[in-house]
Amino acid sequence: MSSIPSTTFSLLLAILYGALAHLITGGPGRQLVVYIIASCVGFAIGQGVGVVMNIKILAIGPANLLPATFGSVIALATTVLLSSRKTVEKDE
Repeated sequence: MSSIPSTTFSLLLAILYGALAHLITGGPGRQLVVYIIASCVGFAIGQGVGVVMNIKILAIGPANLLPATFGSVIALATTVLLSSRKTVEKDE
């Protein structure tokens, strides 16, 4: 069961991770939104994996920060790699 303070803290942490990724990689403003969404989704998946696998490392209340942070980092790394691919234009 999740409480409102831990959910708020988790959401703020995921937003911070997304903003930090945007600060490191740069890009347009819409890329910031993509990074924040990817970070929140990865954080939630990591939190779910931590609950299912009963990982209690760096747990603050019901929030399992270590697996959630790993999930967020994996989602952000995937997003950065997929969004940095350049499209090749065909000469006709």
